Amino acid sequence: MTRPLVELRDLGRVYRMGEVEVRALEGVDLTVGAGEYVAVMGPSGSGKSTLMNILGCLDRPTTGSYFLDGLDVSRFEPNERAEIRNHRIGFVFQSFLLLPRTTALENVEMPLLYGDGGLSGGERLERARRCLERVGLAGQEKKLSSQMSGGQQQRVAIARALINDPPLILADEPTGNLDSRTSEEVLAIFQELNDAGRTVILITHEPEVALHAKRRIQFRDGRIVQDEPVAQVRAATADLVESRR
Repeated sequence: MTRPLVELRDLGRVYRMGEVEVRALEGVDLTVGAGEYVAVMGPSGSGKSTLMNILGCLDRPTTGSYFLDGLDVSRFEPNERAEIRNHRIGFVFQSFLLLPRTTALENVEMPLLYGDGGLSGGERLERARRCLERVGLAGQEKKLSSQMSGGQQQRVAIARALINDPPLILADEPTGNLDSRTSEEVLAIFQELNDAGRTVILITHEPEVALHAKRRIQFRDGRIVQDEPVAQVRAATADLVESRR
């Protein structure tokens, strides 16, 4: 059995808005093995964004536990969670979050400047170059991110997520600002990363995007309501289409 990289045990997250208590997550049990490719879906308010924040150590659960690679990070202090975010998790967001007046190379190098990795400036730049090459941007190192297309910017963001070689990639609506052709190109990169053994958790509201993963989890009202292999989803869709002919 594949060792768990992510393990949530009876996870809950409660927010208070004045006198009102909002249960964003409640009783969530989830295990994601190392090397899995998982899509998380759900309507607005279902809890998927709260889940992403907890998985990314940007927030802490109110109840339950979150183990990342065997570490109970739900008990970590803020500085410890920051260390986890920098070295064990790569983030890719819908809005890219690049510095516009900074080159692609400098954007990718940025996470290395916040950690004590013992790398020289030349070593940092070389690592950043390799990450850009991996996402198909060789030769674009000196281009400002503001001069790049949306697809190129998202590739830079993926390269930045890879710079510290994290075991887990969290992608929050990574194709939300891209056209369909560019979305397919970006999703192909995630597939290549997963084929190479990287764990990918993708948050999306688009069923077509979720079909690129190997496992689909659906949230509703803060709970998991469905967890199934994507191959099974594809087969059910094909059967439905066939039955309507």
